[in-house]
Amino acid sequence: MTSRPLRPGATISEVTPSWPEPVRPPAGAPNVLVVLFDDVGFADFGCFGSEVATPTIDRLAAGGVRMTGFHTTAMCSTTRAALFTGRNHHSVGMGCLANFDSGYPGYRGRVDPSAPMLSEVLGAAGYRNYMLGKWHLTNLTDSGPTGPFDGWPLGRGFHRFYGFLDAETDQYSPELMRDNSPITAPGDHSTGYHLTDDLADQAIAMWSSHEAADPDLPWFTMFAPGACHAPHQAPVELIDHYDEIFTKGWDATRADRLARQIELGIVPAGTELPDRNPMVQAWADHTDDERRVFTRLMAAYAAMLDHTDRQLARLVDHLEATGQLDDTVIVVTSDNGSSQEGGPNGFVNAMGPYNGRREPMEEKLERLADIGGPDSHTNIPWGWAMAANTPLKRYKQNTHGGGVRDPFVIHWPNGLPTDGSTRSPFAHVSDLAPTLYDLVGVPGSDELEGVSFAEVLRDPAAASGKRRQYFEMFGHRGIWADGWKAVAYHQPGTPFADDQWELYHLDVDVNEVHDLATTEADRLDALIEVWWDEAEANNVLPLDDRFAERFAENAERHRGGRTRYVFWHGMEHLPTDVAPDLRSRSYTITAEIDLRGLDVAGGAADGVIVAHGDATGGYSLFVRDGHLVHDLNVGGEAQLLVSPEVLPADRLVVGLRMDRRQEPFEPVKGIATMLVDGAEVATMATDRTFFVMVSWSGLDVGLDRGTTVSDYDRSGRHVGPATFGGRLRRVIVDLHDDQALDHDAVGAAEMARE
Repeated sequence: MTSRPLRPGATISEVTPSWPEPVRPPAGAPNVLVVLFDDVGFADFGCFGSEVATPTIDRLAAGGVRMTGFHTTAMCSTTRAALFTGRNHHSVGMGCLANFDSGYPGYRGRVDPSAPMLSEVLGAAGYRNYMLGKWHLTNLTDSGPTGPFDGWPLGRGFHRFYGFLDAETDQYSPELMRDNSPITAPGDHSTGYHLTDDLADQAIAMWSSHEAADPDLPWFTMFAPGACHAPHQAPVELIDHYDEIFTKGWDATRADRLARQIELGIVPAGTELPDRNPMVQAWADHTDDERRVFTRLMAAYAAMLDHTDRQLARLVDHLEATGQLDDTVIVVTSDNGSSQEGGPNGFVNAMGPYNGRREPMEEKLERLADIGGPDSHTNIPWGWAMAANTPLKRYKQNTHGGGVRDPFVIHWPNGLPTDGSTRSPFAHVSDLAPTLYDLVGVPGSDELEGVSFAEVLRDPAAASGKRRQYFEMFGHRGIWADGWKAVAYHQPGTPFADDQWELYHLDVDVNEVHDLATTEADRLDALIEVWWDEAEANNVLPLDDRFAERFAENAERHRGGRTRYVFWHGMEHLPTDVAPDLRSRSYTITAEIDLRGLDVAGGAADGVIVAHGDATGGYSLFVRDGHLVHDLNVGGEAQLLVSPEVLPADRLVVGLRMDRRQEPFEPVKGIATMLVDGAEVATMATDRTFFVMVSWSGLDVGLDRGTTVSDYDRSGRHVGPATFGGRLRRVIVDLHDDQALDHDAVGAAEMARE
C-alpha cells in the first residue's frame, strides 16, 4: 500500500473552530406584553370612568401612564395591521377586513408580506415571540388545513401561537389552533372551561418554559382575548352581579361615566355629553320587559370584561412572582370602540335573526337565563354600546370618536413614570410599533409611517411629533391635523359626494360636540384636501362602501365553481369559510358507513357522521338509538328528521337531500328528504333553512366537538364529541346549482361577525 499526503487544513489540528455570535437584543431590553381587547369602548375600563371592575388594569394605570388621545382604525383587522406594522392599514393591504380581497392594493385582506411586523423585527433582534388569542390578519378562506400559512402567526414572526384565526369564536367551544394545527379545546362549559382562562394558562406556560430555557432572553407577547366581542359569555355569578348595577340604564350610565372621567382627568372639566346616537331611545321610553332584557345583555358584556381582567391579574401576578413585572412593558388597549352590530334591541342568539328567524322581545325575555351561556350568541343594543363609548359619538366602524378613540394604559416601572399620570396628545395605533421600538432599543423598519410617542410618555411636557392622521372605513372618513379633525359619516349606497363633512377643534372639543364646519369653512376645505392627499398616498382609493358584493365576490372566487366536497374519515376540523356553502340552495349530503357486527339497536353505532356549527346554529347528521337523525338547527331551534326504522347492521350509504323552494307566497323554504341506500325514508317541510349563514363555527367528520349542534344525549347540555360508533369511510357534499343569496343580508351578517 502507498500512502498519500493530505491537503493542508484537512484535519482539526490545523483548523481553529469558530461559531457565529448568537443574535441578542440590546442589553437590558425589556419584555413586551401587548393586551389587545376587542370592541371595548373608551369608557369601559375602571380607570377610564367605568363601574365595571377592572382592578388589574386600574393597578397598571395607577403605576404607569394613560393616554387619553389614543386612536385606532374603527375595526379589528385594520387596527391589528397598523399595530403590528407601524404603518397605515390601507398601505399594507388591510383596508377593511381580513375576510375578503377586493382586488385593489389597499384591500387585499392580508398584511403585505413586505411590511415587517413587530414580531418579525423583534424576532430578528433576538426576541422570542408568543401570540395568544385572536389573529384575524389573513383571508379566512386561507384558514383551512392547506393554508397557505405564510399569513398565519408563525408565518409572520411568532414562535408559538395558541388562539383563533377568525374574527370571533365561542368562549366555551372555541375553534382553537396551536401553532399551525387545529386542536380540540381541553374542556367545555360543563367542565368549567372558558377560553380566556385557557389563554392565560397557555401564556403562563409559554413564559415558564421560556424562563426555563433562556431566562436572559426577552420575549414579546401579544395577548388578544375575545372580550368584549360577541358572543358575550362569562360565569353566571358575574352576570348576576352586573345585572343589578345596570338597571340604571344607559342614560344614567353615560352621565355617571362622564362625571367620573372628569374627576379622573380623562376628559376636561366642562365636557358635555352629545345627544344620543341616531335611533337610540331614552332608557325611560322602553318598556319594563325591554329594560329587563337590555340590562341582562349589558350584564353579560360587563361580566366578560371583568372576567378577562381577572385572567389578566394572573398574568401580572406571574410576572411579579418571577421578578419580571418591573422590566416588562405592558400595554393595554382596545382595537376599536364598542360595537353597533347588536342593533337597537340586541340579541340573545344572533344566529336566528341572520337566517330570517325573528327573535321577538317575548322570546328574549324567556331566555334571560341563557344569556352569556353556551347556547347563546349575545350582543348588546345600541344604547349600551353608546354608553360604553362615553362621551364619544357613534360606534365601531365609524370614524367619529366612538369608533376610533380608545383607552390606553402603559406600565413599565423600570423605564416610564409610575405616577398614574395621563397624557392628552393625539396618538394613533400606527404609532405604537415605533414607540415600542424606541422603548426597547431596537431599530424599526425603514418604512414606518407611525411616529413614536415615547418622549410624550416619559415627559408630560414633551410635544408630540405627530402632525396628521387620516381615517377611512367603509366610506366613513376623517382627518386629524394639528389639533383639528374633519369627519364625514357615510350612509352605504349613497353618493360619496353627498356626505356632509363636520369640523371639530379636537384639542378643546374632545368628543366632537361643536361642529365648526360653517364658521371655519376654509379650514374644513383645506383639511378635506389633506384627506385626499393622504388617501392617494396610502392606497385608500378607490372608495368602496359595498359590504355584500365584496363578501359574495370573495366566496365565489374561492369556491371557483366547486360543487363537490369529499371528506374522508380522519380529516381535521374545517373552518366555516372553507366548508361547503349550503346557504339558500339545494344540496345533498351522503355518507358511506359500515355497521356490520354492531348492536345498532342497542346504540353501538350511535354518534355523529358530520356536523357543521354549534348549539346556536348549524346542521348534523348522526345516529341515535340506532336511527338516522338529521338536525337542521336554525338559531338554536332544532328541526329533527328521524328515520322510522333502526338502521340495518350492514354497509350503507345514508344521507340527506335539501330541495330549496321559492314559490311566491309560499312559506316553505325547503324540503328535507332522508336517504338510506337511495331510498327516501322520511321527509320534512320547513320554513327555516340556511338563508344567509350556516354558522361561524366549522365542520367536523365523525364527531362534533365543543358546544354541539344537536343535543345528542337529550341532556340539554349540547356536549360532545359524540364520536360515531360505526365505521365511517367518507362524507360527500354535493351543491346544487340553484343558490339565490340575498347579498345585502349576507353583508349585514358578516359585519356582525367582525
